[in-house]
Amino acid sequence: MWLEILLTSVLGFAIYWFISRDKEETLPLEDGWWGPGTRPTGREDESIHPFKVETSDEEIHDLHQRIDKFRFTPPLEDSCFHYGFNSNYLKKVISYWRNEFNWKKQVEILNRYPHFKTKIEGLDIHFIHVKPPQLPAGRTPKPLLMVHGWPGSFYEFYKIIPLLTDPKNHGLSDEHVFEVICPSIPGYGFSEASSKKGFNSVATARIFYKLMLRLGFQEFYIQGGDWGALICTNMAQLVPSHVKGLHLNMALVLSNFSTLTLLLGRRFGRFLGYTERDVELLYPVKEKVFYSLMRESGYMHIQCTKPDTVGSALNDSPVGLAAYILEKFSTWTNTEFRYLEDGGLERKFSLDDLLTNVMLYWTTATIVSSQRFYKENLGQGWMTQKHERMKVYVPTGFSAFPSELMHTPEKWVRIKYPKLISYSYMARGGHFACWSSSDHPTPPPASLHKCPPGFSLGRYPFSEE
Repeated sequence: MWLEILLTSVLGFAIYWFISRDKEETLPLEDGWWGPGTRPTGREDESIHPFKVETSDEEIHDLHQRIDKFRFTPPLEDSCFHYGFNSNYLKKVISYWRNEFNWKKQVEILNRYPHFKTKIEGLDIHFIHVKPPQLPAGRTPKPLLMVHGWPGSFYEFYKIIPLLTDPKNHGLSDEHVFEVICPSIPGYGFSEASSKKGFNSVATARIFYKLMLRLGFQEFYIQGGDWGALICTNMAQLVPSHVKGLHLNMALVLSNFSTLTLLLGRRFGRFLGYTERDVELLYPVKEKVFYSLMRESGYMHIQCTKPDTVGSALNDSPVGLAAYILEKFSTWTNTEFRYLEDGGLERKFSLDDLLTNVMLYWTTATIVSSQRFYKENLGQGWMTQKHERMKVYVPTGFSAFPSELMHTPEKWVRIKYPKLISYSYMARGGHFACWSSSDHPTPPPASLHKCPPGFSLGRYPFSEE
């Protein structure tokens, strides 16, 4: 009898394993039309046209007039960045923007890389395409698609592109040389916004896949952070046979398992697959996860529900737009920068770079359409779309930056990405991983005001080191 029970149990387990084992699903590729009106009956124009960023004296004059009309609201005493963008520091930023920032010069910098546009699914898609200046004999470059997020842009990648396309001349090994393509998400910058509801990350992934095919690449590598991480993940779910490798610096992998282990990890972390570094970055969970996400996610609720309302205000005020965007570059780079009156912005970025990114939203009037991307992707709730429940079966690498909005342990990443072959703890850095003006934080000016000890949570945690 015991033998029969044993055999029955083994057979039952085998059947359960066979039924429940991972199935390498793919998302249906489908098709779409996001341009105005009905889809034309003729074949879509697949030509690729050179594009150049341009400006005018009229555009700059209008900007200056609007800046001059900014109405200043004094900040609360010792509030630093705890209430959002500190308006005392904002005065410095807009003074620089108004009197020293040279948009024409920045336009020339933007045009250093070749820009193009092509029509896909009814939308003009903008991208830069940078080829290696030279290649070792007998070698071909690896095509790499790099996708930005919000409130970033293709400009985030300008400083890292030479390291990828010309590594030898930058002191790096030329074992891997890349040909880099950086598109603008539709509704961001120079890519046309959808005229129809429902344009989400899967539709974007399909369009970027079609872009790579149009450029002649049947197989390619992809990298993403923020929305770019989700778009690249969707590309790997749509066309895994075309994606040779996926690299991410952010992953949306919250699940019942991760939530449960997060609650138990402080006590049983080693048994749950957490490393000492994971525990250091996640605990105390109340502060490093719950409070942190509550502080930094208010914008998300607005943009997931009624993006057009706040967008109308931001699209009309360049100062309001700058404050709204640049606040993210402060605390998403290091959450403890909220204890500084200048938000630590110039420790990792230059004002020229930050304001150039803002100008890509201002001059194209795309802040509203960029915010709608939240509504289309998250407005129906969490885990409501098929791709959120699917795994990714392409070779994957992940970089965990210590100041990311929320740390993602390797154990969590591997559940979503079973073919994870590389997981790296980065020494420093935050949400905008590819973009900083220096490798090390610069020291603050002597006059920098700090919030006093005892403010906020009863302690002052920021370190000068």
